Amino acid sequence: MAFNSYGNSIQKNTTVVLNLIIINVLVFAAQNMITQFNVTEWGSLHYYKSSLFKPHQMVTHMFMHVDVSHILFNMFGLWMFGTILERFWGPKKFLIFYLICGLGSAIFEQFLMPYDSLQAAKNTAEYLANPEMLQPIVESFKEYNYSLGASGAIMGVFAAFAYLFPNTELYIMFIPIPVKAKYVIPFFVLIDLFGGIYRIKGDNIGHFAHLGGAIVGFLLVLYWNKTNRKTFY
Repeated sequence: MAFNSYGNSIQKNTTVVLNLIIINVLVFAAQNMITQFNVTEWGSLHYYKSSLFKPHQMVTHMFMHVDVSHILFNMFGLWMFGTILERFWGPKKFLIFYLICGLGSAIFEQFLMPYDSLQAAKNTAEYLANPEMLQPIVESFKEYNYSLGASGAIMGVFAAFAYLFPNTELYIMFIPIPVKAKYVIPFFVLIDLFGGIYRIKGDNIGHFAHLGGAIVGFLLVLYWNKTNRKTFY
């Protein structure tokens, strides 16, 4: 990445990012170490019409992850872009922004869960063997499927970074030249849009949750900076 790190240390200047990373790691450890209680099912976001849905899941889902690669990628993104935004905005406003993006992502996912369940059902072996089973399969998805991860909130962070620092050059894996943030982040958003609409078999990524976080993040930073691009005031 082609921008300089300002400040002395993450502990002194980006306490919110540091604490968010610690919380995510501790929750991930609890998911994998506590066997007497299903932490993942309790905290992950179920469809609001599901018997497994609880209001706290709107918040807790953004601190849970599927596996090591999932949490590593998310925490790396939070550290890389979140530290810049926290230094730019300050801890309080960054935390507010992060949580609102996570909540927005959850709401977006709730609204689009029926469509997502329909697309996922059409890729199942049960449906391919017996198309008349489509509706029961969709209802099963809506009852038992859930989403989890910080990706929605972090996509909001990505969107805000692209808006505030559009010409920052980023180095992307397998691309030998730097690419500006204003091109990289929208490309990721388009991938999620395509992935959500045309879900392929075996794809368990929450594309609509990602889109929701990015849209909320962009609209929020746009609103907060409508009179002065450098501040929230």
